[in-house]
Amino acid sequence: MMQETHSDEICQHERFEFGRNWSAFLSTLNEERLVEAERSLKDMLGVGSLSGKRFLDLGSGSGLFSLAARRLGASVHSVDYDPQSVSCTRALKQQFFLDDNAWTVEEGSVLDKCYISSLGKFDIVYSWGVLHHTGDMVKGFENALIPLADRGMLYISIYNDQGVISEFWSAVKKMYCSSYFGRLFVTCLFVPIYFLRSILFGLIRYRSPFGEFLNYKRHRGMSIYHDWIDWLGGYPFEVAKPEVVFQFYHDRGLELKVLSTNNSLGCNQFLFQKRVSE
Repeated sequence: MMQETHSDEICQHERFEFGRNWSAFLSTLNEERLVEAERSLKDMLGVGSLSGKRFLDLGSGSGLFSLAARRLGASVHSVDYDPQSVSCTRALKQQFFLDDNAWTVEEGSVLDKCYISSLGKFDIVYSWGVLHHTGDMVKGFENALIPLADRGMLYISIYNDQGVISEFWSAVKKMYCSSYFGRLFVTCLFVPIYFLRSILFGLIRYRSPFGEFLNYKRHRGMSIYHDWIDWLGGYPFEVAKPEVVFQFYHDRGLELKVLSTNNSLGCNQFLFQKRVSE
């Protein structure tokens, strides 16, 4: 049996068009968002520069964090399963680092062990909000280890397991991807709710109804609207409790350096370091 392609999964309503959403996000990209993306990388990794480091971006999406890593001095290898996401990343490379041999962009899957094994070793393997959307999160966990060098850092984020609540959102996401009418229904139901909630949060936090919208870029340089759409449509969808992720990588020789947990539906962030091979 032939392996399903990305387009097959889209046609069969098994996958959200992440690249389409990232393409729309790029219209909002500016220097301020880039600086915030760089800051978030530096803060989590505990560094001021990535000069001399090899950085693998597994699931590059818009290409924002590949670009941030390259601007911080790393040599970058960007990989995404979604052809349109690959196009987004290539567009950023062309715009900011044209003909740069220290940044490579490829289409590929973290679930393809042979492909991942061919990439070589990296000082930093970065996969933010990706492995839970592959359709086989545990295999993604395993394969993300393959290109990690000794003493290398693995920086991932995984949706928090909220039990029945997570099951509800999985059903919402599946409905969003089921058809045009499913997408329309989910969007029309939840986006107004999110809009009103953001106005309320803005009034509480910033004393302005627009405060949440204006300050959201401080969340890793992201866009509030495109994050809403990513959340509503992001399917396949898996979740994990932080202790499950910790134990998985601890058993495979990694040491947890930083953990940032989320008590709701968002992502838990993990920074692991690989111990030296015996």
